[in-house]
Amino acid sequence: MQHPIAVYAGSFDPPTLGHLDLMERAAKLFDRVIIAIGRHPTRNPLFNFDERLALLTEVTKGIPNLTVDSFEGLLFQYCERVGARVIVRGLRAATDFEYELQIAHANADMAPHIDTVFLPTRTNYGFVSASLVREIASHGGDVSHYAPPAVSEALRKKFGR
Repeated sequence: MQHPIAVYAGSFDPPTLGHLDLMERAAKLFDRVIIAIGRHPTRNPLFNFDERLALLTEVTKGIPNLTVDSFEGLLFQYCERVGARVIVRGLRAATDFEYELQIAHANADMAPHIDTVFLPTRTNYGFVSASLVREIASHGGDVSHYAPPAVSEALRKKFGR
């Protein structure tokens, strides 16, 4: 059975251990996984695009069937350009599901040939979000339980600690 190309998209500002867990699990389910960093001109991320690209490339270097890329615009259009048939989304809580289901329905309406697969987070990452990691790091807290070592170090440097 052929496993289609999957895309896991997000801002990844910064990448967390929860993100990495989903990436590793998706890579076991699909022949090829593309981590697509969304480029949104109206957002003001902590890490610029090049920094997020470098961090994601570093933390995923041990996953051979995974590549890192970027996109602008609508995700389903990016999926069509790269030949992906699956969008992977992570779910931490019921509140995530409501939002993600709405987006999945819109994507399915516009591109019915692309499916969305939801992967629940592992329980130990259920509360971890990029915004939480940024907040803890901004106050000098230790984020090593929530972010890969390269990301923890980049956060220390970013906040001058």
